[in-house]
Parts: sequence; C-alpha cells; structure tokens
Amino acid sequence: MKSYDVVIVGAGAAGMFCAAEAGKRGRSVLLLEHGAAPGEKIRISGGGRCSFTNLHASPQNFLSGNPHFCRSALSRYTQRDFIALVDRYGIAWHEKTLGQLFCDGSAKQIIEMLLAEMQAANVTLQLGTSVADLRKSDEGFDLSLSRGDEVRAASLVIATGGKSIPKMGATGFGYEVAQKFGVPVTETRAALVPLTFDPATLERIVPLAGVAVDAVVRAGKASFKEGMLFTHRGLSGPAILQISSYWREGDEIDIAMAPGMDVFETLRRARSDHGKQAPATFLSTILPKRLAQRIADDAGATGNLADASDALLRKLDAAVNHWRVKPQGSEGYRTAEVTLGGVDTHALDSKTMAAKSVPGLYFIGEVVDVTGWLGGYNFQWAWSSGWSAGQVV
Repeated sequence: MKSYDVVIVGAGAAGMFCAAEAGKRGRSVLLLEHGAAPGEKIRISGGGRCSFTNLHASPQNFLSGNPHFCRSALSRYTQRDFIALVDRYGIAWHEKTLGQLFCDGSAKQIIEMLLAEMQAANVTLQLGTSVADLRKSDEGFDLSLSRGDEVRAASLVIATGGKSIPKMGATGFGYEVAQKFGVPVTETRAALVPLTFDPATLERIVPLAGVAVDAVVRAGKASFKEGMLFTHRGLSGPAILQISSYWREGDEIDIAMAPGMDVFETLRRARSDHGKQAPATFLSTILPKRLAQRIADDAGATGNLADASDALLRKLDAAVNHWRVKPQGSEGYRTAEVTLGGVDTHALDSKTMAAKSVPGLYFIGEVVDVTGWLGGYNFQWAWSSGWSAGQVV
C-alpha cells in the first residue's frame, strides 16, 4: 500500500489549489479526480473565460448557516493574492461588471496555471479514478481506488464540490464522506439557478422569451440590481440567479423593471404632454416593446393616455415596478451554478477547514456550507479555503 502525506479527492478549483499549496510545503500529495480532465467547472465558467474572482469579495457576499465562518479564510488569502498569482503567470484579464474579473483569453489558462503550480510542487494527479471504499485507520485513512489499488493518507481532503451540473460529473460524494464519519451536513439545494413558474404564469412569460431588462429583484430582505431575462422556461439572467439563493418555495419575488423611476408620475406627465399616445406606445420608451405591450394588455390599457385614469396609471406602475410573482420552483441542479448548503461549518475549524471530530479530515470548496454570489465569489472561496487547508495538511 502506497502512503502519502495528503490525499485530496476532487481536482476542481479548490482541490488543485490545495494540492499545490500542500506540495510547496514538501508534503507528498496525491490528487484524485474521477473525471477524465481536471478543472472542468473552471473550463466552462464565465462563457469559457472564467470569472476567476471578484474585486469586492468579502464575507457579506456569501451565504452560510454560520455566516462568520468564511471570514478567516477570505481574509488570509484574498482576491488580491490570487490576482497576483494570475499576473505572475502573465494571464491577461479584465473587469467586466460589479468587480467580476475574467480572462481576456481562455479559462484553460487558469487550469494550466494550476497544473503548473502542482507540477512545480511535485503533486501526483491521477485522473479517471474514484474512491471505492474509505476507512479510518490508526495511521490516517485507507482508500480503495476504482483501479484496484490501495493508498494510505495521513490527511484526507474532500474537494468534490456539490451536486450542481451533474453532466460535468458532480455527485454527492463529499456529503456521503461527511455522514460516514459523523460530520453533519445541512440541507442542500440548487442555487444560482433560473426560476420556473406554474402553467398560467408561464403562458404569459413564454411570448416574451428573449426579452431582457435591467431589474431590481427582491426576495425578503435580499435584493439585486442586474439583468433579467425572460425565457421559454421562466425567468433567468444574473438578477434571477442571484435571488434564487435567497428565495424559498411558497414565497413571492418582487420585480422592478424600471428601477429608480416613478412610473406613475412619468405616465401622469405623459398623459398631459403626449395624450394621444397609447399607453403601450409610451411604455415602450421605458421598456422593450414586447414587454410594454404585454403589460398594457394585461392591465386593459386601451385607448389613449389622455383617457387613462389615475387608477389605471397606478396599475401600470405596479405592473412595471412591483411585479409580485410566485415561482413554482427552479431548474434544479441540471443548470444550477452552485449548491447551497453542505458540510456544516459549525463542525469545521474556520482557520484550517479541518473536521473538529475527525483528526486528519478536511473539507474545502463548494462541498462546504459556504455559497457565494454570482460573479467570481465562489471561485474565491475555492482559492481561500483550498489555501487554508493547504497550509496545514
């Protein structure tokens, strides 16, 4: 049986970064990946350009049952630290919106950088290999691998991600390991995911498929101002993906499609200045034409603005900036960018990512109950949590 100081399961962002960091400390590291290639989520992220971090990453951009847990890792390895690494490799990047950083070229540059870091640190990467069995021993952990060989690890790091995007090979393996060793796991659900609707609501939405607006979308106390897209399945776009992490079944969301504008007052002035215009015609100066027409039709706003009552104008205002609609659900893990929930952070050491009750066992990245906003935050959590574990395993 071959022995390693560290065995890491999962060659995604967190796993590769942790492997490189541990290897730099002179540790013998084996990184296992059940897929045929490392870093597949990195490869497809950001439209193939990888939103590798966010300039504004801080604990307030993350959801967790233990909100302060992520503070230590994020403060000890920051977005500036990762940007410095990217710069050191000469990878050109740009800021898109809201602090999101993307490669000018391909996301593969980030994967190649991580592979180079691991190679320099003498990390052994084994692809197409899964863990068939896992046992705790006096020396650490004994693993039976799918290829038939056995390995021993003094430290075991679980970096297998969540359930999102199963076509990329996502599984619930990390949660199974946690449960096997008595480490609690919080409820998991799809996050950063498009929302779906009941047939009656969908009948109104489908004709608007392809229409996009800048909107403020609210659920409870959370709100996001970003793009929103009508689709054949419901609502999508950054604002919807963001709010999906906060929305819960049975709740409504509140949508403002002309945020910052008093639509009632604007319509009232238009009634005096452009009385011969149809309400839909004037609304199309504020909203995309198809959306303006649908709102006017739904409100029964026929005739001219000059004939519209204040009550009708308030109805139009509410439809534009206070559209309250109840999603039926989401598109689920199939299209979700991340998994909300995971290994309970109350059971982990926030500085090292170690399981408090199981010496030598660590959890990093998406498998942990720390979920970032859309826009590079989840990658920063991968780098920060992977770095933290890499300093001690």
